Amino acid sequence: MSAPTLKTHRLLLRPWRPSDRDALWPMQSDPRTMEFLMPIADRTASDAVAERAEAHFARHGFGLWVVEVPGVIDFAGYCGLVHVPYTEHFTPAVEIGWRFDPAFWGHGYATEAARAALDFGFAPLGLEEIVAITVPANLRSRAVMERLGMARDESGDFDLPSTPPGHPLRRQVLYRLRRSEVRA
Repeated sequence: MSAPTLKTHRLLLRPWRPSDRDALWPMQSDPRTMEFLMPIADRTASDAVAERAEAHFARHGFGLWVVEVPGVIDFAGYCGLVHVPYTEHFTPAVEIGWRFDPAFWGHGYATEAARAALDFGFAPLGLEEIVAITVPANLRSRAVMERLGMARDESGDFDLPSTPPGHPLRRQVLYRLRRSEVRA
């Protein structure tokens, strides 16, 4: 299944191109981008992120889109929806996530792109609920979640299984948004 393209007032959420990998690695090797994420070891591991995004689209018809700011930059980051790949108290679930180059922080792009992804998830996909997770200290992402209308599930905090015990990024907070809660 090919990836659809989504448009917002300022952004284009589009399928991946081979050239996007050249912009992905510098973003994912920037300590500011990865402050609250497990590090990406090298260019090969970074390319694998794009490959997994493309494979998710092929399997499910949705995934992580490249976010383009037309007339400004072809690759500002990525945003989209993915099936949560591990078992936890809230799974199975679809998670919304984003990652942007720090040069494009503070412009509202994450919120705008995430709104488009949420709209796609609730209609036409018809998802009943979309979740988001991050570490408690990631106040920027938590603010985006709240601007989207997502609510923290106070009893939903959990330890991310892919992160080693004792690691400062292991504990995660859970946010949720049900289709019935979306503001028109």
